[in-house]
Amino acid sequence: QVQLVESGGGLVQAGGSLRLSCAASGRTFSGATMGWFRQVPGKEREFVASITWNGGSTDYADSVKGRFTISRDSAKNTVYLQMNSLKPEDTAVYYCAARYGAPRYSRYAYDYWGQGTQVTVSS
Repeated sequence: QVQLVESGGGLVQAGGSLRLSCAASGRTFSGATMGWFRQVPGKEREFVASITWNGGSTDYADSVKGRFTISRDSAKNTVYLQMNSLKPEDTAVYYCAARYGAPRYSRYAYDYWGQGTQVTVSS
């Protein structure tokens, strides 16, 4: 089984930065796609970014392009989400997710999820 544990959330002022981490364990991640999603109460969980474990190919939601960067450290089995120029509308619970296969935008394509970490951006 795959276990994903997020950390790094918190409260930050608009314009600030945070780095989220997702520690992955349980099986090899060769062939996996790792994703970050976020959710606010009453709304669907939405795609933020993804990265392929093998080739490091990345993809981003339009709302975060140029501000967020996803990366992975294969030696540490950890995926990161560097978030810069944060806005109040980035406030959400951020989830790390994994799937074995090509990148997908839909949350339903991901089989493994972390518990989430809260990010709050004050104006």
